[in-house]
Amino acid sequence: MGIVAGLDSSPDFTRIVVCDADTGTVLKQGYAPHPVEGRPSDIDPQAWLLSLGEAAGGGLLEGVQAIGVSSQQNAVVPLDAQGNTVRPAMVGADKRAQVPAADLIDALGGREAWAQAVGCVPQAAQPVTKLRWLAKNEPDAAARTAVLLQAHDWLVWQLLGRPVRRTTDRGGASGTGYWSAATGAYRTDLVELALGHQAMLPEVIGPSDAAGTTPEGLLISAGTGETMAAAFGLGIGLGDAVVSLGASGSVMAVHPEALVDSSGMITSLADATGMHLPVVTTLNAVRTLRGTAELLGLPDLESLSELAMKSTPGSHGLVLLPYLEGERTPQLPHTAGTLAGLRRESMKAEHLARASFEGMLCGLADALDVLRGRGVEVRRVFLLGAAAELAAVQAAAPAIFGAQVVVPQPADYAALGAARQAAWALGVSQGTLDPRTPPLWQGPAAQLLEPGEDLAVGQAVRQQFVSVREQTHPGAFRS
Repeated sequence: MGIVAGLDSSPDFTRIVVCDADTGTVLKQGYAPHPVEGRPSDIDPQAWLLSLGEAAGGGLLEGVQAIGVSSQQNAVVPLDAQGNTVRPAMVGADKRAQVPAADLIDALGGREAWAQAVGCVPQAAQPVTKLRWLAKNEPDAAARTAVLLQAHDWLVWQLLGRPVRRTTDRGGASGTGYWSAATGAYRTDLVELALGHQAMLPEVIGPSDAAGTTPEGLLISAGTGETMAAAFGLGIGLGDAVVSLGASGSVMAVHPEALVDSSGMITSLADATGMHLPVVTTLNAVRTLRGTAELLGLPDLESLSELAMKSTPGSHGLVLLPYLEGERTPQLPHTAGTLAGLRRESMKAEHLARASFEGMLCGLADALDVLRGRGVEVRRVFLLGAAAELAAVQAAAPAIFGAQVVVPQPADYAALGAARQAAWALGVSQGTLDPRTPPLWQGPAAQLLEPGEDLAVGQAVRQQFVSVREQTHPGAFRS
């Protein structure tokens, strides 16, 4: 079919991969950091274009027929009626918007009302909450805001030469807090609730649709958010879940329908293929390991992992409830972590090290069970993040999760997903691909880890964790 490119504009850099449209083989790559130091909450979106231009330097895009765009989620680019930014883009997990998030929850009538309306409860990072902050703190800028775009919407619009038509995709729209994955429609009343007035919103186009063609004849696909692009780049489908190990953790899975969760633990996103991507977040993942390493005077997580491997499954009865920052899953925002099962024989550094890994993984297994409890099938778990390479994680995860664990080799899966989307749109435009069936690209190189004979032991570890959690926080998952 030809050559396609995927670009991922992350919070820190732009990465571009140029791929064979039929197989997904990476032919060339480009990279450039954003010309901004640190991670500010406000950023001039021109920085994204400068970074994109640098990453595409040296003729990287010669011969490319279609481009897909992935970008950081939760960024809001407010434009005036002429298409100019009224203020810098508001990006990232914006702590400024914590109070506005609570205001919005109350204004609509509580968490369940939001879950029913758009499949998620407002959080500080979300665009709808940032709009509320803007209206309260910068009323002049809010009043001049006539158009709302996210980062990938804005980049696609710029690549197309700023046409009258502005587009987005289901994946990106589902994270805004004013589009429902269940109904496939905007809730413009929620924009007005947050911003104080209506604003123009981009047209939501299908997963294989093209946003347009540049004057040079380059096809631009719909684009999507980084989470959806990474899932598409990994090639996950029904029966697959992805567990991401960052300071906090997230669990997402492909599902054929949107899940409305009145507790707000499930964020009901759409994916980049026409399916759904329910997500459950934990506040404590790798921060649990880092805290334990510091407590034990260890220099890094590799040392913690080596020490943990000297212990045995169950950590001699030690159980760590890893709620160090409070917790979202279960909803215990004001709690602290708990170390239970202390006996003379368990008071050894290696047992505490092991308990930190088991506690982190059991907390993520709780999140997986939230999805399983709603009928989401989980046969394979893709484990992402640098901590996925640690021996103690790989030794315990399959048995605790009760599923095959796939540890993909590190790659820029968001850029690969954007390129795969471009190949899909190109194939549909040429009549060689079905608009309902994405191109079949080779899967990522990965380690496969099976629970095997350790499954019963892992489930016993899990039960030990659940018992302590229920004793300490009775009914945490039933409230």
